Amino acid sequence: MDEIELRRQDRVEVVTISRPEKKNCCTKAMWTELGRLFTELKHDDDVRAVVLTGAGGNFCTGADISEFAAVRGDAEQAADYGQQVMFAEHAITELSKPVIAAIQGYAVGGGCGLIVCADFRVSDRSGRFGIPAARLSIVYGMEGLQKLANIVGVTNAKKIMYTARRFTAEEAEGMGLVDMLVDGDPVEAAVEFALSMTDNAPFSIMGAKIGLNAVASGRMEATEAGYRDLQMRASNSEDYREGRMAFMEKRVPVFQGR
Repeated sequence: MDEIELRRQDRVEVVTISRPEKKNCCTKAMWTELGRLFTELKHDDDVRAVVLTGAGGNFCTGADISEFAAVRGDAEQAADYGQQVMFAEHAITELSKPVIAAIQGYAVGGGCGLIVCADFRVSDRSGRFGIPAARLSIVYGMEGLQKLANIVGVTNAKKIMYTARRFTAEEAEGMGLVDMLVDGDPVEAAVEFALSMTDNAPFSIMGAKIGLNAVASGRMEATEAGYRDLQMRASNSEDYREGRMAFMEKRVPVFQGR
């Protein structure tokens, strides 16, 4: 799909939403493609981290409302449309590798929903954030609200949802929605940050992400059995042996993810 571009830098995959003439608003097909790509990246051992960004000076302005009459015209279509958005969001959240959103311009509506699925958010000072559901008579999904509240707190989440206004990058940083505010290129900053993680043990990062996401979503009990299995895999892995040997030999370990 032309609207989603891929570029690899070392072991970092840069995924760009590329529909700049529409401020990168997403069609139903684009949501589906994002979900498919992030699902595939889960199985690509050459990729250790992902940067998600937008082309042309904006991150993403959410859903393409101009197609709603055709693809989201009634409750049945709305449910199907919502499933495709959730497919994309779940694939980003559940990717067992760090995901960093690099933001310029608008990250509003579904675009803001995408950035809260990432592990980290890097923005320049042009960043503008908001969720205008209250201006469209849309009841926002509970899962999205939970992610938002986990990042900014319940009171700030209510401020975002109740006012439906746009917040500056500085305001977003103050709320915790932006982790790193930069004066240069946020994609370059995000890639540099991602590269600082790519030499670390994939099993360790995977475990931390699964475990912390379970804590944040209140799914610790449901995740416990799979988490114990991952701990056993890590303890039996070549990477664990490599880490021990590197420590003893006073050298940098080279982890393979197996």
